[in-house]
Amino acid sequence: MGQRYGQNFLRDPNLARVAIDRAELQPDDVVLEVGPGKGILTELLAETVATVQAIEIDQVLEPHLTPLLAAHPNVRLTWGDAMKVPLGELSPAPTAFVANLPYNVATPLVLRSIPELPTITRWCVMVQREIADRMFADPSTPAYGAVSVLMQLACDRTDLHPVGRAVFDPPPRVDSALVAFRRRTEWPERAPEWERLSRLVHAGFQHRRKTLVNGLTMAQLATRAQAEAVLTSLGHDVRIRAEAIAPADWPILLAALAAATVTTS
Repeated sequence: MGQRYGQNFLRDPNLARVAIDRAELQPDDVVLEVGPGKGILTELLAETVATVQAIEIDQVLEPHLTPLLAAHPNVRLTWGDAMKVPLGELSPAPTAFVANLPYNVATPLVLRSIPELPTITRWCVMVQREIADRMFADPSTPAYGAVSVLMQLACDRTDLHPVGRAVFDPPPRVDSALVAFRRRTEWPERAPEWERLSRLVHAGFQHRRKTLVNGLTMAQLATRAQAEAVLTSLGHDVRIRAEAIAPADWPILLAALAAATVTTS
């Protein structure tokens, strides 16, 4: 049960309480929970906030969740794949995202929630420790990548809580962590450019061993001449790699590339 979808069920209610605390939940919050599993976190969320929007893919878990739904009418359960459910249509709209995420979809789900659910201001999610480290890694470190850039452009980390393997059923083969973060106040200004920014960042890191110029050229985001001219104008060596570009510099690079490609087109 659950393993076919990469789920390791939380069995420690104390850890669920830690997640609720780190998410700074308020009584009027609407919480998105992906993968409620057997409902340990779901029940505590239902006792804490106004509404829980739960999404579960594995209908084998229905016997565990049906009694919970009967006892807590403020839990709204959607059966389906969270990667396909139209998150923006959830009503009421989530204001926080608290979940023990299936590790195989944790990264794309979190990244998807940033632009698709602008009403969410706080996250506290259980993920593989390696993923938690990548989310807020520093430039020029092995963990730094596209996820690091996008997460740090949109959010500030507020807590990192390492988690042992014994609190799950079955125990995972990897270490885990609760990572909490808040949406940055400048997000509304970032939203219109997010899709283009995401494309640029992923293109830059797609070939980590290559220079950024090569990455941009291979992704057809600029010609080699344009990319080199833009990097030079921004004070970067044309041989720089994506891992050396700080998160705050990527929107600047995006704007400069847009101006250069318009000018030369």
